[in-house]
Amino acid sequence: MQRAVAGELDRIAPVIDDLGERFAAAGHELALVGGPVRDAMLGRHHNDLDFTTSARPDQTERLLKTWGDATWDMGRAFGTIGCRKGPWVVEVTTYRSEAYDPSSRKPDVEFGDDLVGDLGRRDFTVNAMAVRVPGREVEDPYGGVVDLAHRVLRTPGRPEDSFSDDPLRMMRAARFAAQLGFAVDPSVVAAMTAMADRISIISAERVRDELVKLVCAPYPRLGLSLLVSTGLAAHVLPELPALALERDEHHRHKDVYEHTLTVLEQAIDLEDRLGGEPDFVSRFAALMHDVGKPRTRRFVDDGTVTFHHHDVVGAKLTRKRMKALRFSNDEIDAVCKLVELHLRFHGYGSGEWTDSAVRRYVRDAGDQLDRLHVLTRADCTTRNQRKADRLRRTYDELEERIARLSEQEELASIRPDLDGNEIMAILGIGPGREVGQAYQHLLELRMDRGPMSEDEARAELLAWWAARSD
Repeated sequence: MQRAVAGELDRIAPVIDDLGERFAAAGHELALVGGPVRDAMLGRHHNDLDFTTSARPDQTERLLKTWGDATWDMGRAFGTIGCRKGPWVVEVTTYRSEAYDPSSRKPDVEFGDDLVGDLGRRDFTVNAMAVRVPGREVEDPYGGVVDLAHRVLRTPGRPEDSFSDDPLRMMRAARFAAQLGFAVDPSVVAAMTAMADRISIISAERVRDELVKLVCAPYPRLGLSLLVSTGLAAHVLPELPALALERDEHHRHKDVYEHTLTVLEQAIDLEDRLGGEPDFVSRFAALMHDVGKPRTRRFVDDGTVTFHHHDVVGAKLTRKRMKALRFSNDEIDAVCKLVELHLRFHGYGSGEWTDSAVRRYVRDAGDQLDRLHVLTRADCTTRNQRKADRLRRTYDELEERIARLSEQEELASIRPDLDGNEIMAILGIGPGREVGQAYQHLLELRMDRGPMSEDEARAELLAWWAARSD
C-alpha cells in the first residue's frame, strides 16, 4: 500500500508540490485529502484532486488565480474554490466544521484552523486521511489506513453524531460499500437503522445524486441491500423493499426483490452492448422493472399468483418516484419506457410475431431499443438451463429479424409513406384533426404491410377518406 501511495504521489507531484509550496510561501497549510488519498492507497489514479487548507476562500482564490488556467467559485460560503490547470482539476476547501439543525436541510458552516479537526468531521475513516504538501507527511488520526486494509467503513467518531450532523452520510455509507466493495461496521449499520427517518431532512436532489452513484457503482447489490436492511430505502426508494413481500410467479423459491437484484447484475454484465460504461438508465430500469407487482398481485383458485399489467402500473410508479427525486424528464421517459415494455417480448412465443409486430416493437422502443434488448435478456433468471437457452435463442432470432428488416426499411425511423403536407394536398384540407387521423391510418398500414409506393399510399389514403365520408 505504501508503494502504491508513493507511486501515485510521484505521478501527481507537479500539482501537489507546486501548489503546496505556493500556499506555504503565503503562510498557509495545504493537504491533499479524502478520496484522492484513499484511492492512491488503493492504486487508483486521479486527475481530480481535493485539498483542504487553513487559508480562507478569498486567500485561496488569489493563490489559485496565479497558478491555474481558470478558477471558479464552487461554493464560497462552504469554503470551496475550484481551479483547472492543464488536465488537472482541483478543489480547495478551507478547514471547517459543519452541523445540521434537526429540521434543516442546509449545514451551518464554521471555518477552522486545524487539519486534524477538519478530518474529524469527515464521513468515514478511509476518507479522513490527508497528505500534507509539499512535505508529503501522512495524517491518519482515525485509523483510516487500517480500515482500508480491512476493507471496512467506520466513522471517525460516533456514527450517531456523524449522521446527526449530516444524514446524507447514511446514504454515502451504502454508496461507498457499492463503490469499494467494503463491509460496513456493525455500529454504523445500527446507527443507520435507528436514524433512517432523519434522511427526510435531506433534499431530493442530494438523495438522487447519491442514488445514481450507488446504482452506477461496481457492486450496487451491496449498497441497495444495506439501504433496504437499515430501512433507508423505505424513505428514499420505498418501491424496492416492497418487492420483498411478493413472490414471483415464475420463481417461487425466491421473492421478487431477490429476482430484481439478480436482473440488475445481469443487466450490468450486458453493458458491453451499450458501450461498456455504467449506464444508469439501463440499471435503474432493471431495478424498477417489477415494482408494479405489489399493486397487481392476484391469487387464482388453482393456487397460482398473477401480476397482470404490472408493467403499466410499474411504469406509472417509476415515473412518480423519479419525479419526486427530481430526475430530468429525459431520464424519466427513458426508464419508464423500458419498464412499460419489459414484458413485450414474452408475446413473441417461439417466433409467432409477424413482421408487423416486429416493426411495432422497434417503433415503440424507439431510441431505447438497445437498452430494451439488455433488460429483456437480463430479466431471464430461471435456473432451468434448457429454458434459459431457449429464451436466449428466441431473442437472438428476434434481434436477427430486427436487423434484417432494418436493412430493408430503416425501422428506427418508421413513418407513413406520405407526410402531413402531402396528406393535406391530396385531400384538399387544411391543418386539423383529420390530418392526424389520416397520418395514423397510414402509419398503421406501414406497420402492417411495410413500405408502399407513393401511388399505393395515395390510393389507400383516398379510400380511407371516402369510407370515412360515407
